[in-house]
Amino acid sequence: MKIKHINVALLLAGATMWSGCTKDFNELNTNPNDIETVTPGALLTPTIYRMVTYFTARSNDFTWEIMQTGLSNPSAANGVHRYYFTENSGDGTWNACYSYLRNIREMEMAAEAMDKPVYKAVAATMRALVAGLLTDSFGDVPLSEAIRAEEGITQPKFDTQEQIYADMIAALEEANTLYAGEGTMDGNDLLYGNNKELWRKFNNSLLLRYYLRQSKRIPAAAKIKALLDNPAQYPIFTSNTDAAIVEITGLSPYDYAWGRRQDYVNFTAMAEFFVDKLNALNDPRRPFIMTEATEMVGGKPVKIGYKGIPAGHSGDLSAYTFSPSTPNGDLMYPEAVGTPVQEILMPYSEVEFIKAEVYLSLGMDAEAKTAYEKGVRASIEQYGGTVPADYFESEVGKFDGTLERVMLQKYLGLFMVDYQQWFEYRRTGFPKLPKTPYMFYEGVMPTRFMYKNEVRRFNPDNYAKAVEQMGGDDFHTKVWWEK
Repeated sequence: MKIKHINVALLLAGATMWSGCTKDFNELNTNPNDIETVTPGALLTPTIYRMVTYFTARSNDFTWEIMQTGLSNPSAANGVHRYYFTENSGDGTWNACYSYLRNIREMEMAAEAMDKPVYKAVAATMRALVAGLLTDSFGDVPLSEAIRAEEGITQPKFDTQEQIYADMIAALEEANTLYAGEGTMDGNDLLYGNNKELWRKFNNSLLLRYYLRQSKRIPAAAKIKALLDNPAQYPIFTSNTDAAIVEITGLSPYDYAWGRRQDYVNFTAMAEFFVDKLNALNDPRRPFIMTEATEMVGGKPVKIGYKGIPAGHSGDLSAYTFSPSTPNGDLMYPEAVGTPVQEILMPYSEVEFIKAEVYLSLGMDAEAKTAYEKGVRASIEQYGGTVPADYFESEVGKFDGTLERVMLQKYLGLFMVDYQQWFEYRRTGFPKLPKTPYMFYEGVMPTRFMYKNEVRRFNPDNYAKAVEQMGGDDFHTKVWWEK
């Protein structure tokens, strides 16, 4: 819970000045450039930019490793790809999410004060996006009483994840209605350029995500199908142009997620599992995502195709005589700075894979096949690639009526999307990731971050209640929707 800090030195200086001179203080100290009233639209772009930038970087340094997409290289010991977690592993996520939630709360308050219901809807959409990341990372967390220190609530209760999901879904349902009403957006909107219809599609696509994620506890297939059957009332993503993808130019103030190209490219190798799956598909996404591996021939590096190294390895890679594929820098930090890159909040392909899973569970195989192929096509075309004519005819690329096949392509489609690969693996167990004897916890993947140490110290009673209702506070305590 982010609490506003007071600059004590500034207060002391102000007190000294106040004791000697008060005449015309307000008039003399009014800055004509200050905005006395914050508009809700003014808070939107800073929040979107900070969020998408932070989680794009986290997808690389956390999700890549735990989901065997890429890994640090060299990596002699520890590392997330070996399931090495510490008590502090989730601290950045905790701090970032509560910072965004504060901005969103201020946006909502400004929208109410200025009677701008469309921004109440936008705030609800953004709040659900952030709250979902927070609760799926930790489980039960403070939300209903969070960020209310000004009201005297400095030790907020932990809401159960079940209640958080119910509240998120209710808020998204209400926001869908608000988007359909009167009012326009008039702020600086980095995501959709003040197009509230696209915001409405984003809102309802998130609604699908959350209905599906809790489906092990609250069956959702029939509810999701009812939404899909009513596009007039529940418009969702239908193309890549609808997707929640932020174009970042790399030019101030919208810098890329990495300070330098080499920070994204160097000391990282693509993981064998991820590369092998793409190779089996002869997938056109490969050149957009990674470089080709090389080996030395006659003292010169020669390209040998796309090859990765195994995650969870022993630290000794002497048996690998090649230099593995590395991230393609142009994806996230082009040589020509100023070239827009895509940082993703939610891709269109995810919606199609949700549909494929739901239709499959309802025995609607033809509809599931159509959605599966649309999802794959959307993901490939998102990068600028073209789907080969025979892609869906191959044994590994065609729809085979299994959830495993759908989830493999969803895993590929969620590349660079915050922690979604990790969340979906925890929900379904797919894709089936290889284990090694060098992984911690006997190869059992961690399912959450531990609560911040400050939470344990400064909110001990509510922390204790949270641990009791969660069933523990360790890396393998399962959140509500996993149980």
